[in-house]
Amino acid sequence: MKKFLNQTDNFIVDSLKGYAKAHEDLIYLNLDPVFVTRKEINPNKVLLVSGGGSGHEPLHTGYLGQGMLDVACPGHVFTSPTPDQMISAIEYCQPKSGVLFIVKNYSGDVMNFEMASEMITFDHQTVLTNDDAAVFNSSYTTGKRGVAGTVIVEKVVGSLAESGSDLTACKVLGDKVNHHSSSIGVALSSCTIPAAGKPTFSIGENEIEFGVGIHGEPGRKREKIKAANLIVEDMVAAILKDFDEKSLDVKDPGGILLLVNGFSGTPLSELYLIYNAVAEQLSKKNIHISRSLVGNYTTALDMAGASITMCLLDDEIKKHWDAPVLTPNLRWGN
Repeated sequence: MKKFLNQTDNFIVDSLKGYAKAHEDLIYLNLDPVFVTRKEINPNKVLLVSGGGSGHEPLHTGYLGQGMLDVACPGHVFTSPTPDQMISAIEYCQPKSGVLFIVKNYSGDVMNFEMASEMITFDHQTVLTNDDAAVFNSSYTTGKRGVAGTVIVEKVVGSLAESGSDLTACKVLGDKVNHHSSSIGVALSSCTIPAAGKPTFSIGENEIEFGVGIHGEPGRKREKIKAANLIVEDMVAAILKDFDEKSLDVKDPGGILLLVNGFSGTPLSELYLIYNAVAEQLSKKNIHISRSLVGNYTTALDMAGASITMCLLDDEIKKHWDAPVLTPNLRWGN
């Protein structure tokens, strides 16, 4: 294994220190316990708090700032943050309009965020993201996993909170965006956790993992690699089936937001190739792409692979997606 690191135990802290120095105009880093906040906290708005295991950057620390998150609590690589991180961060911010937790559906995240919510004195609610169409249950979750659709939830709800809406409205919109989103990923290689020093799973040179999770968890099936257009055809079919099971109309006039997300080890040229293949598939089905995003937004360390997320848009979701955002890793309209 070759990685840029000093000591494996200090890997995340060293990385966060660099991140804080690179973006000192936007964020504040606390090291004991570890949490990251926006540089300027508005105590009068709903406080948006998210987090999870490190290794998925820029999720969540890269989305702190105007129009998105207020607090991110990073755990060790692929390990949930502990309740004291969330509690300390919230007490530091002293929100007057309540706290909205945005939590990916993984057992450790759900348990620790629930514990934190029970120990704070501030009004709070939770949006649980579970946009993964690949599997219903796994050893990591009860129900579907929360994956790249989480970015869309954080952006849209972040805009609503920035506008001064109350906690209940933010919760309702977050749940709607999550329900309107569906994702599926494919891995070409494993990822390597620094502390482990070896790939998380074995995969042949001519194999792919269809429906992989963002920690390298197994998906629906292991199969032989084939032309990208054929892989994408299967991915699109899985998402459309998920929407059908949710009784959502994919041909709604509002169109869809299409996010093609890299797991960090896939070149941008390949991600755009995937985008083209998805666009061609959707055009044949008369499904309109209204908004798009391509790049590494929810990664899995050094895994080669990609995911596709579709979010069905209405006027409200579209308005808040388009609203200005200024974070280290997502910014427009400013």
